[in-house]
Amino acid sequence: MYVGTLSFDLLLGDVHSLKEKRSVVRPIVAELQRKFSVSAAEVADQELHRRARIGVALVSGDTGYLSDVLDRCERLVAARPEVELLSVRRRLHGDED
Repeated sequence: MYVGTLSFDLLLGDVHSLKEKRSVVRPIVAELQRKFSVSAAEVADQELHRRARIGVALVSGDTGYLSDVLDRCERLVAARPEVELLSVRRRLHGDED
């Protein structure tokens, strides 16, 4: 069994309140969940209105499949025009970890 995780550090565009932030972050999280059947959530920086950190996790028995899905998740977030992707942290965990 393998677990793959991604952590996206995002800079949000023209956002001036936490309410506007939610209107940007929630659709991204929902699209990741819907398209790729991953667990996704805003995991940090909830009190900052121009920054967001989104975490994604996926469990599989095949590392190739994990890498493929995580690559597609990363491309989806990077292609969003309303956010700037500052960094991505990727980890793969196996049974021995």
